Amino acid sequence: MFICRDDHSPLRNATYRRLFSAQLIALVGTGLTTVALTLLAYDLADRNAGAVVGIALALKMVVYVFGAPLITALATRLPRRRLLVTLDLLRAATVVGMLFVTEVWQVYVLIVLVNACSAGFTPTFQAAIPDVLDDEPAYTRALSLSRLAYELEGLLSPALAAALLAFMSYSGLFAVNGIAFLCSAALVLSTRLPARRPAPDAASWRARVTAGTRQYLATPRLRGLLALNVAVAAASATVVVNSVVYVRDQFGRDAADVAWALGAAGAGAMVAALLLPRLLKRVHDRTLMLAGGALLPLGLALAATVVSGFAGLLAVWLLLGAGLSLVQTPSGLLVTRSGSEQERPGLFAAQFSLSHACWLATYPVAGVLGVALGLATTAWLLAALAAAAVVAAALLWPAAARGHVRLSPARR
Repeated sequence: MFICRDDHSPLRNATYRRLFSAQLIALVGTGLTTVALTLLAYDLADRNAGAVVGIALALKMVVYVFGAPLITALATRLPRRRLLVTLDLLRAATVVGMLFVTEVWQVYVLIVLVNACSAGFTPTFQAAIPDVLDDEPAYTRALSLSRLAYELEGLLSPALAAALLAFMSYSGLFAVNGIAFLCSAALVLSTRLPARRPAPDAASWRARVTAGTRQYLATPRLRGLLALNVAVAAASATVVVNSVVYVRDQFGRDAADVAWALGAAGAGAMVAALLLPRLLKRVHDRTLMLAGGALLPLGLALAATVVSGFAGLLAVWLLLGAGLSLVQTPSGLLVTRSGSEQERPGLFAAQFSLSHACWLATYPVAGVLGVALGLATTAWLLAALAAAAVVAAALLWPAAARGHVRLSPARR
């Protein structure tokens, strides 16, 4: 593969290859479970299936917001590899438990459990990568690969689920996800992660839980990133929540075109992620991320004014996808540069929690206002929110703090 000829390719690192494979397998399995959960909800609740899925997804976001800092603080002294493997095994057991669900409340309990494990796994995993890849160009490419993995999961998992459902019931998708988490655990177990130094004892348990968030909010570049997270949430909420309304109700097209609309946003994100490592060699990360953020209110304004057909929607969604990726993909660099090795898990947990808090706020706003005020007015309001957030990011993140800080073994 061409990637392997690149001296800065993260895939040349055997530990990272295994970790990335674990991430990819777990992502695909999780995508299958999303499809299976919808079908399970229909079996359990029939006409109320939409409400069941909506509540389940809301519970997922709440667990992400409050669970990530809590679990990270509780697990701060545990060896990373053992923690990641344990959380994968717990996720596998919880997902397989979906096979035995007979009541709606059981779905909610299992959703809370599996996402509590994910809320601990993801920030710990993210914080380990810069310790594995101490070369910044390689780490930048790793961030791009991670973003590509997320976008490909969104595009390919529904198609893979449809193919598997031709040979098995939807219950089998839960079993496949359980196997995926077991494979992820095996891959993590086969790696040797650098040992982390435990963070100094905080004054109290409450201080340990909030330490990452407090440091995050005290760091100018991360305050800017939080503002950009608001813009990202406003744009992604429009794409995720209202694509189906644009396609089915406003343009009168069939369900397959909803997938094409979401795919356009994913394609824009993938193109931006592929270009990002080269762009970061020529453009400061602050400039690039603010430019990506500026695309978000622009795209939302175009959605409110000039989108009158399906082709126009695809073009605007492509633009929004690119803007989202330009902001989200380099965010790991900012978090990594903002703390020591001991502080990174708390900072990544704070980024995970606060970014999902933004989505928790904007997703229902996009849906409720879309029904109450119409799509155009809702797009204008979210465009105004995104524009204000980008301006706030530019003010909160001083230009003097935009320079690159090279990772090195000394910083580890």
